[in-house]
Amino acid sequence: MRLIFTSLRALALVAALFAMPASAQEITPAQRSQIESIIRSYLVEHPEVLLESMRALEARQQAAEEANAKNAVANLKRELFDDPGSPVDGNAKGDVTIVEFFDFRCPVCKKTHPVLSEIVKSDGNIRHIYKQWPILGPESEYAARIALAARYQGKYLAFHEALIGAETKLTNEEVMRIAAKVGLDRQRLLKDIDRPEIQQDLMKSFVLANELKINGTPSYVIGDQLVKGARDAANFRAIIAQARKKS
Repeated sequence: MRLIFTSLRALALVAALFAMPASAQEITPAQRSQIESIIRSYLVEHPEVLLESMRALEARQQAAEEANAKNAVANLKRELFDDPGSPVDGNAKGDVTIVEFFDFRCPVCKKTHPVLSEIVKSDGNIRHIYKQWPILGPESEYAARIALAARYQGKYLAFHEALIGAETKLTNEEVMRIAAKVGLDRQRLLKDIDRPEIQQDLMKSFVLANELKINGTPSYVIGDQLVKGARDAANFRAIIAQARKKS
């Protein structure tokens, strides 16, 4: 009871201070010590308040991040959904678009790909856009460049499936071995990887990822929502259903 009474006195003091003119809002060291002591005692007796405050702060931060991400997606809609340089799988006229930022050497991307691929295939009304984002070193960049070069031989999707499904380490030599297995012409690939369009496509992905504040692969834009990290089939379907309601 004494703590409650003292707390009320402290609150009354703080309220009085804020009601004063700015020039008069000064508290004495003794008053500051009294207020700090009351607050400390209250938090020691009610530690759950700190937990509630942390949860509320996290919820506010998450809500702010989601709002910022939606705004960024809206502002980058054309670059995300209408770039002719980005390979497309699924239904080109689907009512829901999934934009995937990935790295061929990312183990989580490899694990998640068959899950999402099956959903795209079984749904039949999803457009799946691939954004090469090679962030795991020079070998990742080489794989991305060769994959983009495969477009000029009309075999990007087949090569993509072979690379993302490969269980071997994707060295430069292994990438070329897989390319040959898919039926790609080696000499033409080595010539096409120097096309300025390929460098431009890679740079676009890095710029988009930076604008969206993506910090790892895989990451997705599904409808107007930014989704970071792997998802299971149920979660993917739920997010797709939500996007479909908004379309």
